[in-house]
Amino acid sequence: MRRRTPPPPSPLPQRDGIDAVRVRLPVAGGPWSTVREHLAERLSGAGAGVVDGMFDTGRFVGADGRAVPGDAPYEPGMFVWFHRDLPAEVPVPFPLEVVYRDEHIVVADKPHFLATTPRGGHVTETALARLRRELGVPALGAAHRLDRLTAGLLLFTVRPEERGAYQGLFRDRLVRKEYEAVAPCDPALGLPRTVRSRILKERGVPAAREVGGEPNAVSRVELIGHRPGTGLGLGRYRLVPGTGQTHQLRVHMSALGVPILGDPLYPEVAAPVPAGDFRRPLQLLARELGFTDPVTGREHRFRSGRSLQAWTAYEEWAGRQ
Repeated sequence: MRRRTPPPPSPLPQRDGIDAVRVRLPVAGGPWSTVREHLAERLSGAGAGVVDGMFDTGRFVGADGRAVPGDAPYEPGMFVWFHRDLPAEVPVPFPLEVVYRDEHIVVADKPHFLATTPRGGHVTETALARLRRELGVPALGAAHRLDRLTAGLLLFTVRPEERGAYQGLFRDRLVRKEYEAVAPCDPALGLPRTVRSRILKERGVPAAREVGGEPNAVSRVELIGHRPGTGLGLGRYRLVPGTGQTHQLRVHMSALGVPILGDPLYPEVAAPVPAGDFRRPLQLLARELGFTDPVTGREHRFRSGRSLQAWTAYEEWAGRQ
């Protein structure tokens, strides 16, 4: 098998912890005679005149770091880099704590509402971009993800060439993960129990759903605390996922009739909240993370120092305006 040649390194430094965008002109060529013609078509969603303005100000650069003129002849396979104009984001006003760091990995304790990696409307206000800026490690990469609304432990890699080894731990289910949640408590559930179902998450649809068929999602659910109150009262749960389907724990808790407090998707999709609304965070926390380091052989076990507010101060969590 012919080995694929890796692309050249970016000639542009990161901006606010975000890599420059890399574009490769189609090797097969096309109807374009200049680089400008191709990029104007490819980036048409940016709006009329935007690409022309970027060429005029030298924002497109080649592998040598020099500005690419708009009338440069189209060259099949050519790489071009540029930085996008990023919209202003509402800062997530909670700290991102580093709980461990060595020459290979960084383990961080993420707050609620902070996305793991740049995506959609969350770019600079993400755990990855924040850590790159704060630690001064531009090559930092995420080994896995947590939902933006979920707090807790995240593993990042320092060296790009080692990232695949750590990602493989999650792919091969070699990471010991334990979550904590606060939800209603139903004595009739008969916990602990292991939930198995088939979960389908469709692109563009906010919520995942259970469907018939061979199970692809397995979760262990244990009740570790109970507080009487109105209705069913509150339960504190230990959740141990055996698989890693999108929203798996949230779907399974909802299916059991005890949806996690603060969940805007399960059992029903709620109306979107405005940017900057940090009230009533989802009461789900990635509490523990353990694994054998694939590079050093060291045994790691980390525990989040965060607490779930609905358990420690329910009235404050429920009454936040």
